[in-house]
Amino acid sequence: MAAPICSTGWRRYLLWLAHEHLEFRIPEIQSIAQAVGAHLEICDSGYDLKSHPFVELRLPSEEDARKIIGRSFLSRCLLELWGTGQTKEELHETLRDYPTDLSAPYMQKDTSFRYHVAAFGKTLTMKRKKDIIDALDFLPFQGRVDLKNAEHTFYILEDYGDDPTRTPEEPYRTFFGRWIGDGQRKLIDKYAVRKRHHIGETSMDAGLSFVMANMAATKRNSVVFDPFVGTGSLLVSSAHFGSYVMGTDIDSHIVHGWGRSTRHNKKWRGEDENIRANLRQYGLEHRYLDVLISDAARSVWRPCQLFDAIVTDPPYGIREASQRVGTKDNNFVREEDCDWHSPTKTAYTLSDLLTDLLNYAAQHLTVHGRLVYWLPVYRPDYTEHILPRHPCLRLVSNCEQVLSTDISRRLISMEKIREYQESDSAEIVVNPYREHNAIRDKYLLLAKEKKQKQRTKKDSQTKVTSSDSPIEES
Repeated sequence: MAAPICSTGWRRYLLWLAHEHLEFRIPEIQSIAQAVGAHLEICDSGYDLKSHPFVELRLPSEEDARKIIGRSFLSRCLLELWGTGQTKEELHETLRDYPTDLSAPYMQKDTSFRYHVAAFGKTLTMKRKKDIIDALDFLPFQGRVDLKNAEHTFYILEDYGDDPTRTPEEPYRTFFGRWIGDGQRKLIDKYAVRKRHHIGETSMDAGLSFVMANMAATKRNSVVFDPFVGTGSLLVSSAHFGSYVMGTDIDSHIVHGWGRSTRHNKKWRGEDENIRANLRQYGLEHRYLDVLISDAARSVWRPCQLFDAIVTDPPYGIREASQRVGTKDNNFVREEDCDWHSPTKTAYTLSDLLTDLLNYAAQHLTVHGRLVYWLPVYRPDYTEHILPRHPCLRLVSNCEQVLSTDISRRLISMEKIREYQESDSAEIVVNPYREHNAIRDKYLLLAKEKKQKQRTKKDSQTKVTSSDSPIEES
């Protein structure tokens, strides 16, 4: 039986994780802890987190616990863990052994409480819930029961695993704990892209935008920058956490909100359809610094530390072309033509884009600042050697989001660990990104092959049907 308090005096907490973006969940919690300045210990319970979304934490204070759950978008709730067991008897034994001095403040006559019974992997009947609550009548609660506005809520969580074809009769494990707080998943609907004033073809999903801001350890009054800002989804999520935000983009139409709308029921964009309007929509305009029309391949900043975090979703050619200012022949614009000249654009290979991004981060991030970006991957070719590297940047996390059988993208988080030197440079040891539109070409080839297989299968089924049909005699 585990002790309620470890040798350092820290209390045990149970984190109930959301069952999505499985690889992202623990790195998000660790990054949040860094952002809020909380010390965190994740305990190894032997649980497979992909099948059982419960993880035990140790934290020095309830204040730190509330700070962490108050920012998480991949957690359902956080409990102060009082007891756990693989059987009902084990659970009750751990609850009886829980220190009285820790439980007594929540059991007084002048307090109110309620139970909340829930399960993962199974729907519990009302009878089952009642039986679970009745079995806890040995707990010395003296306060009144208040189902609507209780001062203290106690959770009983049963874990049946995530395999619906093998749901056991009894849970693998049951947890009992005092509710500390819920995750922030309700905000995902409030910030949903469909409700956004200014959107585009590549606007980042609200939930993932918040996860990226958490991975970057953004915090109040820090400065966050997006070099491929698009419609500013990542600026909105970072500003929500109190950061000042700014960005650049090479596409003046998307920055200013010019041209055709991406909404199905609207032909042209409105006059006030821009990034600043998105922040104004959520009361975050005071966190908006500026957005510049600029080529990410040509830094407009002096070589110094400017940003606490760089959070971005670079274009990789599938829905948005990757481009840079230039010409095929590298011609220069005459000085007398500069006033009216509109820069032409040329291909920007992913290889150059990624190494430029890491060099850019190494120069302009503060020490311990973070770079968070998406890396497109052809899954059969993936190895850790294709990850871009830089001597100033340390890999913090590498989380995969599967898009199809063969294509995925990885959310890469890196931390600047030392000052930049002129001799420092990014590299990709095994480089699959040298060709322009390398990922796009593979994506389209796979789609073409899939379509051809479906057509061949359909033709063969048609032939079988034709051969089985009776032949009419004349």
